[in-house]
Amino acid sequence: MPNKPNISLRGLRTFSIAARYLSFRTAGEELFITASAVSHQIKSLEDELGELLFDRNSRELSLTETGKSLYEDVSPLIEQLDAVAASYKKGGISSSIRISVQPFFASEYFIPRLSEFAAKHPEIDIQVGTSDESAEKHPADADLSIRLFRSPPPDMPSSLLFPLCMLPAGSPDFMKNMKVKNKKIVSKFPIIVHESRPKSWAEWSKTSGIQLPENTKVIRLDSMIAVVRAAQRGIGAALVPIPIGELWFDEGSIVRLFDKELVADVSYYLVTKEDRSSDKSVLLLRDWIVRNFTAGS
Repeated sequence: MPNKPNISLRGLRTFSIAARYLSFRTAGEELFITASAVSHQIKSLEDELGELLFDRNSRELSLTETGKSLYEDVSPLIEQLDAVAASYKKGGISSSIRISVQPFFASEYFIPRLSEFAAKHPEIDIQVGTSDESAEKHPADADLSIRLFRSPPPDMPSSLLFPLCMLPAGSPDFMKNMKVKNKKIVSKFPIIVHESRPKSWAEWSKTSGIQLPENTKVIRLDSMIAVVRAAQRGIGAALVPIPIGELWFDEGSIVRLFDKELVADVSYYLVTKEDRSSDKSVLLLRDWIVRNFTAGS
């Protein structure tokens, strides 16, 4: 009778998670082990199979052809095993979802409202990651992402949430000192610029018909949170995304300097990783986001 191969189920599960995210670090976070331990388990699995599963020669981790085939075969089986185990574990987490949200959207708009979903679905473990604000790319290690795109990735399911709209804002004292005559700002008017959108103030001036002062002082910052905080402290005027920044306006720490908005050439989209687009937990979270974060909701 031929010997059956002694393949580690733990190794297969670790491989499946690492292949899903294309990241040993992210797989380690989900499994509560180090990235080094993930790498070691996968190396042991490769030795058992006699095949390489990941291409480690490029800057980004990728699957070999054998790795892709194994992931397609193994991933549904691992998910079934996890579901069976969860059904026998009272109060256990039955699903884990990793969502990448751009930082300002996450802190000011998404996380404050996430408690509603978490209360309804305590069985779903949600990991929220924040990443670069400017790149039009769905992160490889995320099941879902909310990001700015001119057009969403054509090979991934996506839902339009709302366009990026920005409104000039500053501190209450800043507004008191602002003077406008004949649609021209004649007082000092330092502007705070987000580095990812350096031309936004010029675009706003053109569409609004309000002329900015010549040789105005420019403060450049690399995060929207820093931009809004600088405006809050009276350093200058900032273009603040709405409705994302509504909490700042509601508390009165910043005020609208003008009513005219700038509608940018990008929009917030919810993007779903193709291989998890039919997952029940992912669908629950996706549908909740669409209901709660689309324009007019």
